[in-house]
Amino acid sequence: MPVRDAKLLILCKTYPSPSGKYAETSCVAGMDENGNLVRLFPVPFRMITKEQQFKKWQWIEAKVDTARADHRPESLNIKVDTIEGGEEVSTRREWAERRELLQKIKLFTHFDEIEIERLTADRSLALLKPSRIVGLDVVPVAKPEWTKEEINKLEQQQRQGGLFDEAEKSSVRTLRKLPYDFYYRYECESESGVLLHRHKIVDWEIGALFWNCRKHNRDNWESAFRSQLMESLPSRDLMLLMGNIHRFPDQWLIISLIYPPTQVHGSLF
Repeated sequence: MPVRDAKLLILCKTYPSPSGKYAETSCVAGMDENGNLVRLFPVPFRMITKEQQFKKWQWIEAKVDTARADHRPESLNIKVDTIEGGEEVSTRREWAERRELLQKIKLFTHFDEIEIERLTADRSLALLKPSRIVGLDVVPVAKPEWTKEEINKLEQQQRQGGLFDEAEKSSVRTLRKLPYDFYYRYECESESGVLLHRHKIVDWEIGALFWNCRKHNRDNWESAFRSQLMESLPSRDLMLLMGNIHRFPDQWLIISLIYPPTQVHGSLF
């Protein structure tokens, strides 16, 4: 498919990871105006100019084309230097505008249905509403510091020319590695009974929450962190934006948490 203009609503930015080609990249996902989920690559978010950075729940316009190295149907290559930020979708009236947009996306209530669509239709992005969040696993990573190879990747754009503005490159601090992995355990109800699932959370917001909790609560960071993930968010209409891994398509991650306030009356939307 040739390069085309696209208007997209950002729903996801994952915590950045080192990249040999782009220093660091985030998985960015969103939806088009018809509710089709899309994945954008490459987005070395912290290293692009401020004018081309964007927020979750912000519309952007950019030139895109079909990803060549990623055959998942939702994946698009984005021309970073064409990104133009648009309006942010309001949270007013209990997320009324956001809920209207979310209505356009197919909502799954069983993870197994997502996996069936992966096998039959190559689906690699999906919005899931589990019946209950059961637990949060906080697991120390095997190597809490970047390896030398990873550091070289993270620092390469400061050492050489590239896609990004020189003033911006010099101001970017080295990415901090998360010393823990975070996993939600959750239940989905089905005709065969209640099924338990466990998936890693890679949402950038959750990484930022960890650093904030550790900064303000020091040794008691985990209590504050768990309060948000196990009390505050599950008390809302929490939905999980799921994305699979390119090289291991049967492995799924929670790439974004979407949490409208709970509505006392009426349907989810």
